[in-house]
Amino acid sequence: MDHITFLVAVVIVTALAFDFTNGFHDTANAMATSIATGALTPKVAVLVSGVLNIVGAFLSTEVARTISGGIVEDSLVTPWMIFAGLVGAILWNLLTWLAGLPSSSSHALFGGLIGAVWVGAGAHGVHGDKVVEKILIPAVASPVVAGAAALMATYLAYRVTARVRKGSVTKGFRLGQIASASLVSLAHGTNDAQKTMGVITLTLISAGALGDGAGPPVWVIASAGLAIGLGTYIGGWRIIRTMGKGLTEIQSPQGFAAETASTAVILTSAHLGFALSTTQVASGSILGAGLGRRLAEVRWGVAGRMLVAWLITLPSAALVGGLAAAVVKHGGNAGTVVIALLAAAVAAVIVVLSRRDPVHAHNVNDRHEVTVRGSAPAPAGTGA
Repeated sequence: MDHITFLVAVVIVTALAFDFTNGFHDTANAMATSIATGALTPKVAVLVSGVLNIVGAFLSTEVARTISGGIVEDSLVTPWMIFAGLVGAILWNLLTWLAGLPSSSSHALFGGLIGAVWVGAGAHGVHGDKVVEKILIPAVASPVVAGAAALMATYLAYRVTARVRKGSVTKGFRLGQIASASLVSLAHGTNDAQKTMGVITLTLISAGALGDGAGPPVWVIASAGLAIGLGTYIGGWRIIRTMGKGLTEIQSPQGFAAETASTAVILTSAHLGFALSTTQVASGSILGAGLGRRLAEVRWGVAGRMLVAWLITLPSAALVGGLAAAVVKHGGNAGTVVIALLAAAVAAVIVVLSRRDPVHAHNVNDRHEVTVRGSAPAPAGTGA
């Protein structure tokens, strides 16, 4: 029992650490376009997003139930498997944050968990049909649906306001972005915070603290919401720069369209219990908004690198999760400590490397790498 208690405590702390990285990794999903267009200042944006992530965590638990009783056989899962899976997810989040790539924290979590359970319990411990239904199909469909919706919304926004003074259009849509970005943050809390709730609930079920099929207790909901909210407030500035300035030139009508499309897709999926990637949804919306404005240029090179990151996220996290599971499985408490120390060392190295080229609230909009055909590139530092 002491062994289980130790592992359960370690898993809960590790799960909340993942939730924290999920927060700063995914801040860009809600606020990148609002920061890029100047609708919100960077610090205000992350504060609003953080608070609404916490609120959103209390709105639904369907996604949490998908994880705690869906993609893996909870009767075969042990706390050390969950710990190993979380290690894989955290390290992938940190690596892609260092590279400024908006990869999927959700798929990192799923991959790490699947790899660890596969090693620990065998292939029959993973519900392949649920993985396809609840993860893979939404991963393909959600960015396409969000992108198409954002494209149409952007096209209509420019057609409807074609004869309105540009300054009035910009001001009006910036005000609209405050609402739409806030809704994305709220939706993000209903989706991503629940994934950590699901992991902790699965841990409690595997340790016998909760019955099979149980939902997350209130303290789990509150702690997961707080962890993702704090992570969001830290601000994943490197990824915010990529999504706000790297994919396409974003103007306020496009930002409003992208955020509205993202909200609709995320809230719908949360209601249905689909644990989709909010990163993929937001990225699809931004690409759609870029394609929906005449003469806007989409940087397909950046989009291609993002796509590669999406494709390798789940298997990469699964590999790390599986390796960590193998060490913990044979090493017990000692193996758990070894993996925890190795993960902490790798995380520290990543943080040190990030300081060589720091990105923060004051320079997140400095680099303007995207141009519009037929016009000169905006000078650095304009925040245009």
